[in-house]
Amino acid sequence: MKSISRTSIVVGLLLVGGSPAWAAELSNEGGYDIKTCFTRNSTLIQYSPTQYGFSYEETGTVASTPPGGLFDGDVVRCVGMTAIVEGKRSGGSFCEAVAKDGDKRLTQFKYNTEGKLVREALVGTGKYDGMVLTGSSVKAIGPAPVLKTGTAEACNQQTGHYKLK
Repeated sequence: MKSISRTSIVVGLLLVGGSPAWAAELSNEGGYDIKTCFTRNSTLIQYSPTQYGFSYEETGTVASTPPGGLFDGDVVRCVGMTAIVEGKRSGGSFCEAVAKDGDKRLTQFKYNTEGKLVREALVGTGKYDGMVLTGSSVKAIGPAPVLKTGTAEACNQQTGHYKLK
């Protein structure tokens, strides 16, 4: 029987189990580039093509570029509502994210006057306590096909600058 080296076991565990212990700590300030992919369950009121609204709940995961950056591996849950009235979009969502170490953050997404979705950090615990986000942009990636009425799979890319306490 062939023996397995200790190095092989460690490398295998890292490939399966996550980040290495020697990964760099986050700096107190820097840029972020993340992709969040989620499943959305929604309820729609479709009055006309220019008058409709829906509420939703989303759950998903976050991956940063490069790996190991701010928010990498966080899980996310959002609730929100969007209304389209005469073709103008309004509404937004509140999202709670939980990091692998248990630190949490609450974020609000809302539409600005140009109809773009913007992000605002509201409050956090642990490393997210006192975090400030600036220059945040949210860009949809997709669209994805609908597999089941009332659900959707989607991803978005978020970029900006952060400053930790």
